[in-house]
Amino acid sequence: MDRHLRFCANISMLFTEHAFADRIDAAARAGFRAVECQFPYDLPARDLRKRLDAAGIAMTGINAPAGNLARGEFGLAALPGREQEFRDSLARGLDYAHELGAKTLHCLSGVTKDVSGQAARATFLSNMSEACEKAERAGVILLIEPLNPYDRPDYFLKGSDHAAELISAVGHPELKILFDLYHVQILEGDLLRRIGRHWPLIGHFQVASVPRRREPDEGEINYKTVLAEIAALGWEGWIGCEYRPRGATNDGLSWIEALAP
Repeated sequence: MDRHLRFCANISMLFTEHAFADRIDAAARAGFRAVECQFPYDLPARDLRKRLDAAGIAMTGINAPAGNLARGEFGLAALPGREQEFRDSLARGLDYAHELGAKTLHCLSGVTKDVSGQAARATFLSNMSEACEKAERAGVILLIEPLNPYDRPDYFLKGSDHAAELISAVGHPELKILFDLYHVQILEGDLLRRIGRHWPLIGHFQVASVPRRREPDEGEINYKTVLAEIAALGWEGWIGCEYRPRGATNDGLSWIEALAP
């Protein structure tokens, strides 16, 4: 997988035929040089770092803890009254990012069905302004990601334009968009124009097919064209493979050779 665009395996969704830590070795055997994951907190960061180092593979990014997932929570940044929990989540996320060598931390903003838009926005801006100062000291880029309403109803971030407007309001270079092409296509479409419009604010890409969130060689997104545009614009970061494989992960990886420039 030594090509112009660099792909990392999201081990929260890929190689799930293996135990979580063993997915690091599986990704390395498949040719990946890096992995990312959603929530690594069930295992000690030091143990995961040992596995990464032994496999000769990097961890590019993780999510900060997202609150009580069992109750339907998915982030804290935009939830009034939960500011201390957000600070605690950020601190734990930054600690894990440091131990794992991850350079990005995704701060989930939360489900705001029962919160006024004005209160959610004010809370988000206050929390993320404080978080950016801490991330700058830690040498970590913070990411925010719009999520589509089918997978995550009533999520605070409504699209890439919304994310860009909030980043402008916060005004810190440490805050970037996690541009997941799967979510943005469902939310807004017009991918090539949106990538160009928000290019300076994009901190990470992720890929999956639409609508089934499988390998990018199916569905409605023309990934050959989209990936060529990302390469032409000079993307030097990683592109996360965050999809649910049709079968065994290795059996579906031929899409990279077929679609990537």
